[in-house]
Amino acid sequence: MVTILAIETSAELASVALLRNGQVLCKQSETRQTHSETILPMVRQLLAEAGIGLGQCDALAFGSGPGSFTGVRTACGVVQGLAFGSGLPVVPVVTLLAMARACRVESGADDVMAILDARMGEVYWAQYRFDGQWQTVVVPTLARPEEVSPTGSVKACGNGLQAYAEAFHQKAFAVDAMPQVMPHAADIAQLAAIAFAHGDALPAHEAQPLYLRNKVALTTSERMAQATGVSA
Repeated sequence: MVTILAIETSAELASVALLRNGQVLCKQSETRQTHSETILPMVRQLLAEAGIGLGQCDALAFGSGPGSFTGVRTACGVVQGLAFGSGLPVVPVVTLLAMARACRVESGADDVMAILDARMGEVYWAQYRFDGQWQTVVVPTLARPEEVSPTGSVKACGNGLQAYAEAFHQKAFAVDAMPQVMPHAADIAQLAAIAFAHGDALPAHEAQPLYLRNKVALTTSERMAQATGVSA
């Protein structure tokens, strides 16, 4: 059975998971330390607890985004470093798909929409359908909350629902939504195992984060213009 080490740091929670012999072992951290400070110690602890070395894994996986600019860069950079040192292939996994999987595991829903807070008055969102395998209904998109428009009836999840509760509260998908569902390495590992089996692993140098926002920060003048409704 495939052995996958997965890293997820696209949001506030940093997590590491090891899928081995069909079982998933996890470590996670919500400390005030940066993700770059917590990830490698968790990787070492997890491998030690499993009694294996990094080279005994079949592949490394990471949450490729969308998400925090710094967070997705951290996960990609750490995985690339480990992959270069070990010669292992890398499997990028879209964070919104990982959320959809977690939502389906908890709710049983086959039509899922994941909504992640993107800050700056926007969200990252995507819609997926499970029919034996995952299908993308709406590709990962950056949008204002009021622009989110799923196809058909969906189970919604993700912290974007809470961050912009006022914009979503009259939407049908906000009923019985699951805002607590967030990206986690356990789901990254499970999805990566499927991708690996399909031959979708990459050499370390080809692994890249998924960025949906070209500009990750506004200048002072742009923030002032946004606040006053004037185009910068």
